[in-house]
Amino acid sequence: MKTRKWIFVVLINLIIMPFGCTDLDEDVYSVLMESNFFATKADVIAVYQQPFSQSFGTLPLYWYNYQEDAADFYATYHRQAHWLDNQTYYRLHYHTWTIDDTNVTDLWNWLFRPVGKINNALDQFEKVDYISMGITEAEMTYINADLRTLRCWLYLRAFAVFRNIPLVLTSVNGDQSKNSVGQVAPQVMFEWLEKELIELIDILPAKSGASGNGTNQERWNKAGAASMLVRLYLNAEKWIGVKKYTECAAYAEKIINGDYGFYEVDARWDRPFDYDNHLSNEIIYGFNTEYGQTNGQYSNNMFWWSLPFLSPPYFGFSKQGNSNPRFGLQPGRDLDGNEYTFELGKPVVKFQRYPSDVRLKLYKNTSNKTREGLFLFGYLITAKGDTIKWDNKSTLLYIRDQAGWFENTPPTEISPRNKGTGYDISDFAHADQNSGWYAVKYPMYPDDGPHFQADYAEIRLPEIIYSLAECKFRTGDVNGAGTLLNSVRKRYYPVVDHAAYLYAPEGAAVLTEAELLDEWGREFLGEARRTTDLVRWNKFSQGEWWDKKPEADNHTDIYPISRFMLQADPALRQNPGYEDVQR
Repeated sequence: MKTRKWIFVVLINLIIMPFGCTDLDEDVYSVLMESNFFATKADVIAVYQQPFSQSFGTLPLYWYNYQEDAADFYATYHRQAHWLDNQTYYRLHYHTWTIDDTNVTDLWNWLFRPVGKINNALDQFEKVDYISMGITEAEMTYINADLRTLRCWLYLRAFAVFRNIPLVLTSVNGDQSKNSVGQVAPQVMFEWLEKELIELIDILPAKSGASGNGTNQERWNKAGAASMLVRLYLNAEKWIGVKKYTECAAYAEKIINGDYGFYEVDARWDRPFDYDNHLSNEIIYGFNTEYGQTNGQYSNNMFWWSLPFLSPPYFGFSKQGNSNPRFGLQPGRDLDGNEYTFELGKPVVKFQRYPSDVRLKLYKNTSNKTREGLFLFGYLITAKGDTIKWDNKSTLLYIRDQAGWFENTPPTEISPRNKGTGYDISDFAHADQNSGWYAVKYPMYPDDGPHFQADYAEIRLPEIIYSLAECKFRTGDVNGAGTLLNSVRKRYYPVVDHAAYLYAPEGAAVLTEAELLDEWGREFLGEARRTTDLVRWNKFSQGEWWDKKPEADNHTDIYPISRFMLQADPALRQNPGYEDVQR
């Protein structure tokens, strides 16, 4: 978006490190705020705003790895001397992570750091004479509710990943009886989130108007809190062993029916990801993005490194440096061009089952404000007629829905097998720069005009529609589920194909459990939720996809507690199935 409507002041750059479960904010920052730190309204707003940008930062930092690289649609291949990185991505792909993995340690830290800042701010705001600073009672009530809702968003994520987590609601200066010693049981965390979100729905405002969130893109409202309840209830059976599909459906219907404000599915599929998406009525909650400042999804840890090495000229970039193919799609076809027989994964194949899908077009910037297509594949030809090459600047790039050592194998040759040993293998260690299509969810507009960067669409209306559809599917109403899914899917296909492509009863497509999970994957490709969806359907540890076999048990459905955290806080207990530390 663009220009924020909030006042900022310069703060001392201190990072809250969760040394122990109940001291998430123990640093000099808490002392600063105790010592009459708040002198003006600007001071209050600055402390209030800080956890939002830090929370946005959790998305590209390790959350994306967990949700995408550990699942069945994406992979960070070992591309012949690239991305070995101490085999971090091997362990993500094969689910062999350890309690010493950076991804495990840092994901915990990055989720709980902003929790600590929120707790500190809430405690201190109770002592602030905000009226004298020109802040009204209603404004302060909203500020507190906004922060509490963001805290729920962070806890919901930590709950999904680690399951057994501490519940910390006050700072080191607050009432310690509100903080758990060690972790709380999943049922306790679930009930706290449920109660907190229901209470917040009553406090928060509804969305106003019918022109998107506008300048309130990064402000929580009733629909945003209700959407988190939908997420909580949809996963309840997996997370706490209790079905909550009735409750999930009830809140989803309230959002869809407009009880919390006006929302609708955009007619154009890419509108929620475009530069003006603060005007999209499909986005329920989004994080503000500003060029050169907070722009997480355009960072090296997300979509900027979801492009081939030397591809910026294809988009019209000259000032951003080169990309690095960290996140590519997993292959749907073997070295001989045959579709793999396993059920999961194969994202390109899943899209191609409906071949007139508008997303299947090659991504192309049609101007500096519009685009078409979702994928990069085949040869990439720049506006000047040049063909994009590998980073060696000599081998032509030809992107395939296969993984192997293709190198300069021409498109007319499906397989490189005749080149010798190593060229007849398709696995994580044998995948070159031609391997795997790329998805360009957010536009990469040229830099010879205005820089248009979209806000990050964290919650979209289709998620609520798909959640309600899954509730109906799980309770036996398959036709009702299909009708709901079609209300979104119809925008992807020409009307002439609706009879064949839409789910029954509106079309001939059959909605099965496998197809429903595929449809979740198509709609939310690259939106950092795939692992959670696979876990909910018991497919994450037990499923099979490219170069990934079912596991002996399901302990990898949740991450371990890192060695660092176990040693820092003796009250923490390791998650089942993982190495523990001596105490």
